[in-house]
Amino acid sequence: MRIRIVDAFTDRPFAGNPAGVLLLDAFWDDDRLQRVALEVNHAETAFAHRLPPGGEADWALRWFTPVTEVAMCGHATLATAHVLHSTGAHEGPVRFATRSGVLAATPEDDGSVTLDFPTAPLARVEAPAGAAEALGAEPRSVFDTGESVGDLLVEVADEETVRGLTPDHKALAAHSARGIIATARAADPARGYDYVSRCFFPNVGIDEDPVTGSAHTALAPFWSQRLGRANLTGLQVSPRSGRVRTELRGARTLLNGHAVTVIEGELLA
Repeated sequence: MRIRIVDAFTDRPFAGNPAGVLLLDAFWDDDRLQRVALEVNHAETAFAHRLPPGGEADWALRWFTPVTEVAMCGHATLATAHVLHSTGAHEGPVRFATRSGVLAATPEDDGSVTLDFPTAPLARVEAPAGAAEALGAEPRSVFDTGESVGDLLVEVADEETVRGLTPDHKALAAHSARGIIATARAADPARGYDYVSRCFFPNVGIDEDPVTGSAHTALAPFWSQRLGRANLTGLQVSPRSGRVRTELRGARTLLNGHAVTVIEGELLA
């Protein structure tokens, strides 16, 4: 069984967000899937298998962190589409059957892939007691991102604040189903991005996620409303960093980025 490590939302190796990708004949039992994801030990490992022709989707897709299965993952979907296209396992747009419905991935002429995901429903909420202390910054505004994403989106003062966050990950775990998205407007949009973010997901075993596609289904409507544009570029300022180009289309959000395969090997167990 071939296993690949793919860096997503980057056009160079050892940046972006790494994901394990395995193409199967059928899904294994959940315990084995979880054990493989723990062994890979990246934010997510994606498992996919081909579906019979003529249905609403071409491949079935599931995502596991080292400790649990998740309902939605952007970077591992991008990584899986990259593997399908780069190996010739699938040509053209691909439709994935997932826990979040059918998600499409379309290869572009520049080598990038565009994902079609549901837009997160944002609902403004009060900052939970203790959230500012856990994050290490005072929120300007706080939004719930809905069941599929499961985060609190927290706007803070500025880009410098986002870059300098040193949160208490254990304390953050009390404030949302998955974690916290911290964001601010770009200090200098001339540098090629409109907003910055960092994502902390202690409840799924990920203290800080390098680049988070699913979070951008919430960041896109949040910043599109404030900046007055449907097309934006977000920079996730984790140590690995990566860019996500977004286009808001009402109930759907397009996420665009590159991916690079960095490791290919054989799973023996």
